[in-house]
Amino acid sequence: MSFTRYVALGDSFTEGVGDPDDQLPNGVRGWPDRFAAEMARLNPDFHYANLAIRGRKLRAILAEQLAPALVLKPDLVSIYAGANDVLRPSVDIDSLMGSLESGIAMLTGSGAHVLMFTAFDPGSSKVFGMTRGRFAIYSEYVREIAEKYDVTLVDYWRMREYRDMRLWSEDRMHMSAAGHQRMAMAVLEELEKDHLLEPHELAPVRELSSAERRKQNVGWVSDYAGPWVKRRLTGVSSGDSLSPRWPEYIRPGVTL
Repeated sequence: MSFTRYVALGDSFTEGVGDPDDQLPNGVRGWPDRFAAEMARLNPDFHYANLAIRGRKLRAILAEQLAPALVLKPDLVSIYAGANDVLRPSVDIDSLMGSLESGIAMLTGSGAHVLMFTAFDPGSSKVFGMTRGRFAIYSEYVREIAEKYDVTLVDYWRMREYRDMRLWSEDRMHMSAAGHQRMAMAVLEELEKDHLLEPHELAPVRELSSAERRKQNVGWVSDYAGPWVKRRLTGVSSGDSLSPRWPEYIRPGVTL
């Protein structure tokens, strides 16, 4: 498959949170930028837009991003939506995934090839492990939708390398730069594209003492978990003041 117009839809996973770059819109880079740069190296006519905004739930993504994406007439669309919904214990996953399927039907009906992702398996996390059952159901729905609509699927659930915390940022919720790089490679490989990307070299793992681990966990609760819970309780989103990073097509740079 050959593509020239790519649009990325979704939340923080697709916006690029966890992969900081102060020189770029919203201060992040992310796997779509890395993927698009490599695609542009392979094809000088390749262009890219990114409408994703952190914190968005699935139906907001469909309501805010789907129509602008279709106006751009893409031949490739990626979408990852629903994680922010599934984290809430009262979610109706059946209804939620029905909405996602309707969105996928519209995208594929436009002639675009669609790229989807299952969720990451949180079973190894002491904090997020309690959501594992809901994310497993979500992921199985994604597999069914992908099969029904002939969508390319990146099965994040089975990417066991992400159990390495060095592929995660300090907030433990988003991929690090190394994690985003690995995801860009996975997308290229699922689309059967030759590429020059290489995994980032990871720093050696340092064994922490019990006291160091407690201090690290307390710091995480204070700096990340606490503010995240507060936003959920107050109905505030981390993306409320943000706009899409690349609302119109750009010609990606080729920096690896």
